Amino acid sequence: MIRRIILPVMCAVLIYGFWISPDFKEIAAGVAIFLFGMLFLEEGFKAFTGGLLENLLNKTTDKLWKSISFGVVATTIMQSSSLVSVITISFLSAELIALASGIGIVFGANIGTTTGAWLIAGLGLKVKISAYAMPMLVFGIIMVFQTNRHLKGAGYILAGLGFLFLGIHHMKEGFEAFRSSIDMTQFALEGYLGLFAFAGIGIFATVVMQSSHATLVLIITALAAQQVTYENALALAIGANVGTTITAILGAMSSNYQGKRLAAGHLIFNLITGVIAIAFISQLVWAVDVVSEVVGIRADDYTLKLAVFHTIFNVIGVVVLVPFVRQLVNFLERSIPAPTLDIVEPKYLTDAVLDFPETMLEAVRNEIIHLYDNAFEIIAHGINLHRTEILTADDLEDLIDKDREIHEFDLDATYERKVKALYARILDFISHAHADLPPEFIDQLYALRRSCRQIVMTVKEIKHIRKNVTRYIVDEDEDIRKEYNALRVQLAQLLREIQELRDTPEEDRNVVELDAYRVAIDEENSVANGELDKLIRARKITPEMGTSLINDHGYARDAIWHLTDIAKTLFGSHDLAAMEAEELIGLDDDDVEAVAQEV
Repeated sequence: MIRRIILPVMCAVLIYGFWISPDFKEIAAGVAIFLFGMLFLEEGFKAFTGGLLENLLNKTTDKLWKSISFGVVATTIMQSSSLVSVITISFLSAELIALASGIGIVFGANIGTTTGAWLIAGLGLKVKISAYAMPMLVFGIIMVFQTNRHLKGAGYILAGLGFLFLGIHHMKEGFEAFRSSIDMTQFALEGYLGLFAFAGIGIFATVVMQSSHATLVLIITALAAQQVTYENALALAIGANVGTTITAILGAMSSNYQGKRLAAGHLIFNLITGVIAIAFISQLVWAVDVVSEVVGIRADDYTLKLAVFHTIFNVIGVVVLVPFVRQLVNFLERSIPAPTLDIVEPKYLTDAVLDFPETMLEAVRNEIIHLYDNAFEIIAHGINLHRTEILTADDLEDLIDKDREIHEFDLDATYERKVKALYARILDFISHAHADLPPEFIDQLYALRRSCRQIVMTVKEIKHIRKNVTRYIVDEDEDIRKEYNALRVQLAQLLREIQELRDTPEEDRNVVELDAYRVAIDEENSVANGELDKLIRARKITPEMGTSLINDHGYARDAIWHLTDIAKTLFGSHDLAAMEAEELIGLDDDDVEAVAQEV
């Protein structure tokens, strides 16, 4: 809805501007070139997010002050609080960071974005930066056409900076030329009427351009050309600060509830900061004068004083709200609760995670773990056990030996509702995500897709076993009951081992130990060691029972092999080199057969 309104309004404003003054075209072209540079910068920084940003987030967001620092540094480097907000929503949607950490990054991003005002006011208007723009564009575009991902990313960044410099130059020249035909200061408003009116204009301009940096460049260049008064420029800066939240809000529309919470928190923070700035405008202007005098800024250098103002009110906003982060998180969690989803609906697969390979992979991994959790319930009930029994019983063998309870449930209906539908959604998501994925991530995505299929196959194998398990664990024949209970024990112990592996810190996990279950199912069973033949010859079980047991051992073997593969992929190392090492020392079919022959 918002986007449909923005386009015609923007076109109408531009047409009117072109009509009233030819010089307006240079200002509009400057804005367009500046925004194009922002797009190039964002594209360039995305090329360097594969793994690096994820590791940084994990190490730098475990405390609030670290999250704020990360937001300051990231926005200072990228010169785009909007990009940092979108990245944060993406990582939050994939549950790589907590909501409080996301809010901290947004706080820091608001401080980091003030560096843009300093660069523009202190350098962009005092140095002929257009002279640097052309070489940057030439070398940047050459690098963009390279095949190496990082070279291409560096090219986008270099060209983006060139376009930014060129855009600032054209805006500056446009306002200087505009000054000779129209004096915009005649529309200046004083007092709180001017504050609210120009703050509204600042919000509108930022919503249209979706970049507070672009709005600030316009404000500063207009102020330098004396096309706007200092007081009205302060109000415009306040409005730009509030309007920048629109990008986060638009980005959150395609994210899950966590992304929506962060966008709401961003809006609340910027609104409160704006209200504080307007309410205490006189005190802030006095503080700007004091700071300017201390650091040596001339009394009539209003562009630099605007940068000082922008920094002061953003820092004040952070200082005021930091003590209330926990309350803000609680409010957001109450206001935007986690949806009570039908179990078949994906929890993590949203458009917001597609922008960055690491968030996409983590979201797919989390969604497949979600699928595994649903399958766990079916597997447990399929062998007539409760999930809690498998995970908490002191002695699984003793529990299973004594437990003859039959769990009545519709396995097919549960499979359709909790596994099959979710499996289809995951595959559909992977097929679309695969198209633009860098080569180094493709193997990981293939491994995750294979795990997804193995989960479904495991459920189907348990379905085959269930009929005879249900029949024979209540049979009066102690020998056949013992054989099927042994199958239940092997499956239940493996499920417990996988859960323990999952709960272990990643650096301490040893997925290779799961291979012991592969060896056990192949050698520690009555079919392999000849005990089954003895039972049939001694007429302790019937040949029909023996045939069923042989078939079900095959299904159980396949289920155990699939479950160990699933555990290695989902809960093993995420590092490609470590994954390859695990595969090298893991057992395959030939290895297991060799071990069985040795035994």
